[in-house]
Amino acid sequence: MEHLPEPPAPLLVVDGANVVGSVPDGWWRDRRGAAERLRDALVPVATAGLPGLPGPLAVVLVVEGAARGVEPVPGVRVVSAPGSGDDRIVDLVAAEAAAASGRRLLVVTADRELRGRITALGAEPLGPRTVRHRT
Repeated sequence: MEHLPEPPAPLLVVDGANVVGSVPDGWWRDRRGAAERLRDALVPVATAGLPGLPGPLAVVLVVEGAARGVEPVPGVRVVSAPGSGDDRIVDLVAAEAAAASGRRLLVVTADRELRGRITALGAEPLGPRTVRHRT
């Protein structure tokens, strides 16, 4: 029996500004530090996955503004948006959808407009609590 290749690991794109801003923990005093803490909290998500979505996952954290320049760590790719983080997220999802890899696409955000844009491209929206419960 011939084995079909498995699709790539699901892609989890995280709207850094939205997820960081979902908890009033003083993030506004140090946006870059808050983004770095989120990045570090996503490392176990890349390995273990999420409830109902076992790992490994390909995790991409999109940062913008004062959080730009946050370095990647093993398991978490970091993309600095030159402008709008939402637009960069849509670009990433659109490129992956166009590649037709069969990869499951998920975006973590509470932004309604962004949720509509990524859903139209075939991605599944997840709320910030999906990843915040692990931090």
